[in-house]
Amino acid sequence: MKVAFMPGDGIGPEISAAARLVLDAADRLFGLGFSYSEIEIGFDALKKYGSTLPEDSFAKARDADALILGPVSHLDYPPRDQGGLNPSGELRKRLDLYANIRPAATRKGLTSATGAEFDLVIYRENTEGFYADRCMHSGSGEVQVTADVAISMRRITRHASVRIAEAAFAGAMQRRRKVTAVHKQNVLKVTDGLFLSCCREVAARHPEVAYDELLIDAACAHFVRRPGSFDVVCTTNMFGDILSDLASELSGSLGLAASLNAGDGVAMAQAQHGSAPDIAGKGVANPASLIGSSGMLLEWLGAQRQRADLANAGRAVLNALDSTVANPSTRTRDLGGDLDTLGFAQAVADGLRKLPRSV
Repeated sequence: MKVAFMPGDGIGPEISAAARLVLDAADRLFGLGFSYSEIEIGFDALKKYGSTLPEDSFAKARDADALILGPVSHLDYPPRDQGGLNPSGELRKRLDLYANIRPAATRKGLTSATGAEFDLVIYRENTEGFYADRCMHSGSGEVQVTADVAISMRRITRHASVRIAEAAFAGAMQRRRKVTAVHKQNVLKVTDGLFLSCCREVAARHPEVAYDELLIDAACAHFVRRPGSFDVVCTTNMFGDILSDLASELSGSLGLAASLNAGDGVAMAQAQHGSAPDIAGKGVANPASLIGSSGMLLEWLGAQRQRADLANAGRAVLNALDSTVANPSTRTRDLGGDLDTLGFAQAVADGLRKLPRSV
């Protein structure tokens, strides 16, 4: 199985090396047959090839069996016409990775920001919405009409809304069987009206799953007040981006937030946080997010390919990660521990070896 890393910028290379260390341990334990490659993107690629996502890099990513993307500093890239493409957005759009799946749960031994325990998953539509780099067939979804007027356009389609809803309901069937659609239909009557009609259409096909709806502002308040009432949240691109960061921080730390971008037959693991250039090269970054994302990817691949070894390896990585974070002596410095980036990854790998092979 071809596993491709796209390390990215800032702390990306460091946490990618940490995730590779854990995957190596999983490969040895479960006999997964991994072969690895590294694909250049970001500032390094820009200097060499004039683009933060060269076509050759995209072709290699497309051909990989498992794709793992590190954080990128896209806010600091030059304009698109000077080679400054956002690799994350481009890969989501070109590979049609329409479902951004972001779990957030409180963990043993870590105090949540609210003191409440919860376990939820956000299904965020990934290919349209207000995101200017992926809502138009050609060109940008933002225009500057005059020096003093700028306009941003939002695209919501039945196709994209139905399939993210279907993904959310399928996910809920594996959990506590509840889906909450989050929207702003009281203001965005046409676009969120279409999104909600699609969610209701899918809900009608799944009577065994409880379904409700919340305005985005109310959802933010309820995430703080009663996060345990949520199971699966289904929402549009921008709302999902904001809600998932809120949920992850409430659970204990954004640095622990795993994320999977999934399409039909293809998926990409990706850390939920940014590139943190201020600590790059110091070896202190917490790699838990990319390690957890890699575990999610293995579990997803196992289900897609009907391979129990991949699914078991993914669950083992996630369980070992939880156990490592739960132990104060094996935490990174941002969580009050003493371990550096690779030291934490080694602790996860060591914990992996202690788990049963079927988990």
